[in-house]
Amino acid sequence: MAKSNIRKILPQEQKPDLRIVKKVKTKPYSDIDLNNWKEYSHIKTDTWWEFAQRDKSNGHSNEYHGNYIPQIAQQLYERFTQKGDIILDMFLGSGTSAIEAKHMNRRCIGVELKPEQVEIVKNKFSQKELVTDIRLICNDSADISVKEKIQANLDIMRKEKAQFLILHPPYDDIIKFSDRKEDLSNCTSTEEFYELFKQVAQNGYDMLEKGRFAALIIGDKYANGEIVPLGADCAQKMREIGFKMKAVIVKNMEGNERAKGKTANLWRYRALNGGFYIFKHEYIYVFQKV
Repeated sequence: MAKSNIRKILPQEQKPDLRIVKKVKTKPYSDIDLNNWKEYSHIKTDTWWEFAQRDKSNGHSNEYHGNYIPQIAQQLYERFTQKGDIILDMFLGSGTSAIEAKHMNRRCIGVELKPEQVEIVKNKFSQKELVTDIRLICNDSADISVKEKIQANLDIMRKEKAQFLILHPPYDDIIKFSDRKEDLSNCTSTEEFYELFKQVAQNGYDMLEKGRFAALIIGDKYANGEIVPLGADCAQKMREIGFKMKAVIVKNMEGNERAKGKTANLWRYRALNGGFYIFKHEYIYVFQKV
C-alpha cells in the first residue's frame, strides 16, 4: 500500500517557539536591564533633581537636623548598586542610608561618631537585621582605625570591599552636631575641615571596591560676606585621592528644610542688605574608583 505524502500538522501547542528571548543586559554595578531601558523612566539621568517634599515612608523621619532626603538614596542605589550590595556610609547620622538599603534589598555598614546616635539608629532595625544586613560602627570616620572595623564587618558579611560609598559630611560649622573635637562641625577653620574630610574620604576610598561608585552630598555656605564653595572644594579633595568625577547634580532644597517659613522674610532682608542670594540648592557629586 502506497504511503501517503500528506504531512501531519502538529497541534499549535507542539510547534516550536521561534521567538527570540533577549539576554538581560546589565552593567557590573547595576541591576538595570538596558534592553528594557524605557521601563526605568523613574530614574533620573539629568543633573537637576527636584523633589516637592521629603519621603517619610519606610520608617524615615526628619527628627535629625541635617540628614539628606531618602529619594537621593533611592536614585543612587538603583542606578549604581545591585541587590545584596553593601553601601558604606561614613557619616551615618539618623540612618537614612541604612533604612533605604534595607527597603531596597541592599545592605549597609554605617559609621557614626556619637554613641547615643548609634543607639537611636539601632532601634530602627530588628536584632536579626543588625546581624545580617545592617552593621553599625561607632568610630571617628577620619581615624585610620575605622578601616580595621569596617573590614571586620565586611568579613562577617562575606565581602572583601563595599560596593557603594556615601559621604554626607557636616557643612563645615553651619550646624554643630556635638561637642566632640573629632566632629567635623567643630573644626577651628575651614582648612581643617577640608583636611579631616579628605581623611574620611581616603578611608572610604580604601574600603570601596575598584570600579564602583561614590556620592558626596554637600552644600556651600556664606561666611564673612562671601560664599565658601564647600562642595567644589571637597569634590577636589576626592579627586586628589584618586576618584574620577562622573557627575555634578544640583538638587533643590525647597520642602526639605525645617522652620524656614518663619524666617523667610528675615533671610530675604539679609540677602537684599548683604548683596547675596539665598541657597535653594545643594550638590550631589558622583565619583567612580578607577
